[in-house]
Amino acid sequence: MNTSTLVQKVWNFCHTLRDDGVGYGDYLEQLTYLLFLKLAHEYAQAPYHRNTQIPPGFDWASLRGKIGEPLEAHYLATLHKLGQESGMLGAIFFKAQNKIQDPAKLSRLVQMIDAENWISLDTDTKGDLYEGLLQKNAEDTKSGAGQYFTPRALIEAMVACVRPEPMKTIADPACGTGGFFLGAYNWLTRSGAQLNKAQKEFLRDQTFHGNEIVPNTRRMCLMNLFLHSIGELDGEPLVARSDALISEPSAKVDYVLANPPFGKKSSMTITNEEGEEDRDALTYERQDFWETTSNKQLNFLQHIVSMLKLDGKAAVVLPDNVLFEGGAGEKIRKKLLETCDVHTILRLPTGIFYAQGVKANVVFFDAKPKDGKVHTRGVWFYDLRTNKHFTLKTRTLKLDDLQDFITCYHPENRHARVANERFKFFSYEELMARDKASLDIFWLKDDSLDNLAELPPPDVLQQEIIDHLEAALASFRDVALRLR
Repeated sequence: MNTSTLVQKVWNFCHTLRDDGVGYGDYLEQLTYLLFLKLAHEYAQAPYHRNTQIPPGFDWASLRGKIGEPLEAHYLATLHKLGQESGMLGAIFFKAQNKIQDPAKLSRLVQMIDAENWISLDTDTKGDLYEGLLQKNAEDTKSGAGQYFTPRALIEAMVACVRPEPMKTIADPACGTGGFFLGAYNWLTRSGAQLNKAQKEFLRDQTFHGNEIVPNTRRMCLMNLFLHSIGELDGEPLVARSDALISEPSAKVDYVLANPPFGKKSSMTITNEEGEEDRDALTYERQDFWETTSNKQLNFLQHIVSMLKLDGKAAVVLPDNVLFEGGAGEKIRKKLLETCDVHTILRLPTGIFYAQGVKANVVFFDAKPKDGKVHTRGVWFYDLRTNKHFTLKTRTLKLDDLQDFITCYHPENRHARVANERFKFFSYEELMARDKASLDIFWLKDDSLDNLAELPPPDVLQQEIIDHLEAALASFRDVALRLR
């Protein structure tokens, strides 16, 4: 069976299940379990003969020999058993549940997966199939998975600017389904890149380090990486199921590529004696943080700085409020400009994220020695927002739309840049002279302001007002914390 036929076959079955109320996310989850077991079974055969760590009686062979209700019962028992194992196995099957209630359709899914020799498919085929499912899941607004999905064109552009090198470590403290890892992997294995044996092994086992607190998203990330030949069946998971912000990083890395979750306040859910749930602001007390705040993005920014080696590089997607917020935001911004070399900010257009009305930026910075000197000489801003219009369906963001930015970034030598209409340099002194050292900078004329009919939709305007009000409230809360 050729690649396109297989992809169509997998999609068609997904549509069949959706008629029974099984969404893309649930389908992808079940596909992950079964595909992992089938791949493990294939690796256990000749010529590989690998020890997959799967307990006897709970492997692929034990599933494919059953149909109907016996299959459903054994599938449930298998999910429960494997979820108690250690390493990659336990990570993939952690708290696994069967979401396919019709035993006949479960049997058909098992048969469909069993009919293929998945190892014989090249990495690109398996990876593209799974990435396609992740994309569909992100587009399904009911699943809420869009919050974990960064536009792949944006990831490609960020990686092309940072240019990660072999034998170096890459981290994402909120890695979602692993988009940044795969972007870096594709860059390192691109056509023309000749990796030796040691470099290939390092890429597979030691390059990537991530955190993801949502179990289902984490398992999809691990499977996504595994299908792209990252990680081992019998190895430890490359993605920890933990909150990266809780403690200082255990090891420093060479690169951080990240898009921390949207939403300004870190919080935790507390259940009271009456069984009612309430969300309480979560403040991280970290000795290595410059400021204590409940603002999630500001905490992630501080954490990312702490993750970098002395010569480490970061490219991070951050919302507008991080660029202009007062209080803790202003102090963290000033500290970032002083202690790191913040050299580039890409102002992103709206309409490219699944969270509506989001205004975000990519901030590029390099770690520098803690020597008391100011390390940012100035920041280059690229405005990809003014008079740019994108949507998730009819006008999606493509790599071509980011090509001029990559050219302006001049990754071969970023000290040899040339300004143009959308690319402009502001010195450190100019930035510090701005109110609250705001990095929320625009200079192009917005054509839509000449025509009220072209103003942003009401929901976008409403979100902008909310963002500014929340930023002001966050500043007041930070002041209140200091007065206690």
